Amino acid sequence: MTPSAAIATPTAKGASTRGMLLERACGMAARVGLEGVTIGELASAAGMSKSGVFAHFGSREDLVRQTLDWAAGQFIAEVMAPSLKRPRGLPRLQAIAEAWIGWIAGHPDGCVFLGAAMEYDGRPGPMRDHVVRMLESWRAALERAVALAVEQGHLRAGTDPALVAFQLQALMQGLHHARLHQPQAAQDLVRRAVADLFDRYRADAVASSPRTSR
Repeated sequence: MTPSAAIATPTAKGASTRGMLLERACGMAARVGLEGVTIGELASAAGMSKSGVFAHFGSREDLVRQTLDWAAGQFIAEVMAPSLKRPRGLPRLQAIAEAWIGWIAGHPDGCVFLGAAMEYDGRPGPMRDHVVRMLESWRAALERAVALAVEQGHLRAGTDPALVAFQLQALMQGLHHARLHQPQAAQDLVRRAVADLFDRYRADAVASSPRTSR
């Protein structure tokens, strides 16, 4: 074994253990929220000592932040990365929506991001700031995807990317709730709602005047 291999082996093993711990922590967060994730509970779930877990995370705050970051990395890999292989415009936007639905379906215990938004909404501090930056990054990515669909001529000129991104997020949050009380119909409903949303903004759709509130 060369010196470089001797160095690389423990590093790879450590990375593997850390990844396993973050996956376990993410599962815990989906069930009990990020605030429910502790060094002790994670050590117990992973069959490790607290000191063994501390070797990977210097503090509980570090563990919570890295758990959220790990979940974000998984989301990017499963939702955004495959969608970016689709042509720019509506095909990509449709792929994002479908992969997003698949992500929600694949996490029946709950959504770490939705939980984090609720947990830290009224709790100023570094973790809340971290959650806000993450959600803002996702919002910006959605808006960019909508803007590209407008630039490609797939959606009507003048379509507001911020509004469409907001509507998509609202539909996905609706899916989270609907799957609790309408589990058999939830995915079909959200797919129909997404298709209806895109159809209303299509470039070849009849433009309608925005409704005014009274």
